[in-house]
Amino acid sequence: MTIGLEHWTLARPEIFLAVATALLLLYGVLRGEVATAFISVAASVALVATAVLLFMPYREGTAFATLFITDRLTTTMKALVLVGAAISILMSRAYFERVRAWRFEYPLIVSLATLGMMLMISANDLMSLYVGLELQSLALYVIAAFHRDSVRSTEAGVKYFVLGSVASGMLLFGSSLIYGFCGGTSFVQISQALLAGKAGEIGTVIGLVFVVAGLAFKVSAVPFHMWTPDVYEGAPTPVTALFAVAPKIAAISLLVSVLMGPFKPLFPQWQQIIVAAAILSMAWGAFAALRQPNIKRLMAYSSIGNVGYVLLGLAAGTERGIQAVVFYLAIYMVMTLGVFAIILMMKRRDIMVESISDLAGLGRSHPMLALAMLIFMFSMAGIPPLAGFWGKLYIFMAAVEARLFWPAILGVLASVVASYYYLRIVKVMYFDEGTETLDPTTFSVNRVVAFVTALLLAVFSLAPQPLSLIAEAAAKGLFR
Repeated sequence: MTIGLEHWTLARPEIFLAVATALLLLYGVLRGEVATAFISVAASVALVATAVLLFMPYREGTAFATLFITDRLTTTMKALVLVGAAISILMSRAYFERVRAWRFEYPLIVSLATLGMMLMISANDLMSLYVGLELQSLALYVIAAFHRDSVRSTEAGVKYFVLGSVASGMLLFGSSLIYGFCGGTSFVQISQALLAGKAGEIGTVIGLVFVVAGLAFKVSAVPFHMWTPDVYEGAPTPVTALFAVAPKIAAISLLVSVLMGPFKPLFPQWQQIIVAAAILSMAWGAFAALRQPNIKRLMAYSSIGNVGYVLLGLAAGTERGIQAVVFYLAIYMVMTLGVFAIILMMKRRDIMVESISDLAGLGRSHPMLALAMLIFMFSMAGIPPLAGFWGKLYIFMAAVEARLFWPAILGVLASVVASYYYLRIVKVMYFDEGTETLDPTTFSVNRVVAFVTALLLAVFSLAPQPLSLIAEAAAKGLFR
């Protein structure tokens, strides 16, 4: 195998991020904790620069013996992951400084996790898929328990590690079955074997079930969601913000690439699995959060429900369905970052609070923050004409066009039920009397993120067409 310059060129963003992270790690080791502030900013800049490198110049193709692929879909998903990770690093500094756990290793571990996510998204082989997945997972296990003096954080890290290891084992077992029945691990080889009828279909389907189960754990789809509420609640809040955005987008992108790529010939078989997971996720995400008092735990169930809507778009198996998935993920990232930016500002007497009841009176004490939170909650509930409404509408339209009538109807009903707990937060902010008011700082990165994301949602609400065109171009790359 000869690896020419064009192979390295296709992987230029990943190489840049890996080198930048290694250099920053060396600088941190030499300078010590005094380098933490510089490294956090430099890591965020490196992530944004990596996102720019994805498009300057833009190139498509496969590299490294087809282990690595770049196209419109992978490039778009990588850009979302990189932006989400960069913002989450900037949002984390104030929190970790307050709990005296701010160390230069944190932004570097996030950068390494992001590198793993990029490799996952560009995986074109079951082996490169697993390498990228584990690079991401090992880094995320560490930062889940990054606040070492907190029992909740340590517990979250252990739970995530144990259950994540089981999911990785399931994925490996499924990959071994697929290799045995298809005669290769390359996505191209698997697709050719299935189309030629040379693969043992039953054995391959069983292997695919295990692979999908492993990936379903990463996206928090029911019934592999059990880790999500505990880890979201126990992990440091900036880590929860990261978990809710970047890894979820990367894992969904990988799931789309695997199912709509090599396993497209088995569409009738895997569609049933994805439809079932979508319905269960939408229902569980709607009903389980109805009486949740902790806002981080509520966001965990909200993320499970949102994954259900995304899986419904994937289950359609059409270009319109994948377009809806990309569009929804972009809206979801903006909404989630905005909500967590406000959660990170929830403190009383310099003590972080996480209860929904602590938002009481926010509409009077901090009207602009309450307005931003209202926009996020209404958008997540899917109330027109906000951006979240357009995201759900595109998903349901794709499902109806694919004749998935009952799943679409159940999705609408689940969205109506979930609206209750989103609107309950608005009610608490504007109509409940607060004994003490929250005291967010007058200026902070989190305040900027909250207002910018609220503004972006307003723009997407009034003009969803540009984002829809980007999603359409990304989906077309998968169907050429």
